Amino acid sequence: MELSKEKRVRDVMTRGVITVSFDTPVSKIAKLLVRECISGIAVTALNGEVVGVISEIDIIKVFDKDWDRLTAEDIMSTVVRTIDPETTLRKAAEIMCDLNIHRLLILSLKPAPGVPIGILTASDILRASVQ
Repeated sequence: MELSKEKRVRDVMTRGVITVSFDTPVSKIAKLLVRECISGIAVTALNGEVVGVISEIDIIKVFDKDWDRLTAEDIMSTVVRTIDPETTLRKAAEIMCDLNIHRLLILSLKPAPGVPIGILTASDILRASVQ
């Protein structure tokens, strides 16, 4: 297990981040999370840059509201936690624990800075640790 802690984020991150735009209705986001079996999604601007994230709990917080009228912009968290793909899983786990979060986005540096290229979840770290 010691070896897995020194793996790099790039080795276990999920590539092909699913994103939504600002104006996507919460009802559509909820269906997307369920269909794709994911617990969070990135919100992007027109240029593809990440501007927010939405987790399952963000949707649960508006459970009694009209999901067809609410949009990603209404419920997203604008604090986007990112990590470098060369970071170790040990360090990624520390960051998640310190910030009490379950996912970190990996953003491209070139050619389009700020565009999501991957996501690392607590589940990814756990899977890598037991393999």
